[in-house]
Amino acid sequence: MPVEGIVIDTNVFVAAGFNPRSASARILAGIREGRFQLIWNKPTQRETEMILRRIPRLDWERVAILFQPEGEFTGPVDPDAFVLVRDPDDRKFAALSAAAKRPLVTNDNHLLADRNIIGIDVLTPRALLAREGKDT
Repeated sequence: MPVEGIVIDTNVFVAAGFNPRSASARILAGIREGRFQLIWNKPTQRETEMILRRIPRLDWERVAILFQPEGEFTGPVDPDAFVLVRDPDDRKFAALSAAAKRPLVTNDNHLLADRNIIGIDVLTPRALLAREGKDT
């Protein structure tokens, strides 16, 4: 079965760090186990590192290994095409998801609420696990 590539919003890394039994943590475990592949680019990696280093209880070093070279998306990404995304910081994730044609996994209520007008596949960690048949 092919490994599904997924784009992960920073808030999923944060949620996983605070609750090791959460759906977010199971998504990160799925990447470690090779069930999912993290799709990333330099801007999304930079934001994730910056946020995780800022929160004392979280450990960037523990998740840095998930940003594997084979998951890096180096093609063109256009965050400015996503002005409908309310939070400008989230546009880079939406743009990467669109460019890589991979789902965006997030806990962000605005992204989830606006997924139909944004035009990308936006899922909660729990919804991704359910879709993969890994969880209910």
